[in-house]
Amino acid sequence: MTANGEVVSAPREVRFDAGRHPRAKIGYVLLATEQTVQDDVVSLCPDGVGVHFARAAIPDSITNETLAAQADLLADCASTLLPDGSLDVVAYACTSGSLVIGEERVQRELNRGAPNARATSIITGVIRALRQVGARSIVVATPYLDEVNTREKIYLERAGFDILDIQGLNLERDSDMVRVAPDYIAEFALSLDRADADAIFVSCGALRSLDVIGSIERKAGKPAICSNQAMIWDTFRLAGIEDRFEDYGSLLRDA
Repeated sequence: MTANGEVVSAPREVRFDAGRHPRAKIGYVLLATEQTVQDDVVSLCPDGVGVHFARAAIPDSITNETLAAQADLLADCASTLLPDGSLDVVAYACTSGSLVIGEERVQRELNRGAPNARATSIITGVIRALRQVGARSIVVATPYLDEVNTREKIYLERAGFDILDIQGLNLERDSDMVRVAPDYIAEFALSLDRADADAIFVSCGALRSLDVIGSIERKAGKPAICSNQAMIWDTFRLAGIEDRFEDYGSLLRDA
């Protein structure tokens, strides 16, 4: 400190290390109403991996209209995730939003905000996961309104899947979706299963499906995929994280 009280720090050679997250840094853009995805990601995050979250404004109403409006918010949200450019992967963590907007637009908007990161979305992860387990004919359980279910059916069919059945709970509010009991999710998903289905898909990041996806798979005797399981697998693998996890289905255990 100088005589007049001005602070002057002595020059030093600072010693740096790789920081707390040397393995990877992954960012997720969530809905403002989201209450499930962040917990699921953090619960499975391995040591040395950093996970970072931003939220896009939306009312507590999940419709085709409110989801489509998310497109214009994604770039700004992604830009708040580690603006130093060190983010490895960025994902839009909304199943219905990513299929209503479309994967290409989602990825383009995310990369406008985080140009150095590999961009993906939940629906991209789901499609990759279903292909990974060899599924072509599937049944789909959702919490959505039928207007969203119709969009999802068309989207998955265009991706090459045969949708044997898709059923929703006709819930509009995200705050209701997050309260659907996990044992009921399992019961609902298994009720849609049929012999000619290659896999069961439980759609929606708001549902606590990760808690029961392993049980659904064991009881059905076939692969079971849910949104957050698929997104975690997809984002981790894109970031070069090959850790395996028990009790969350064969996707996270073996793939």
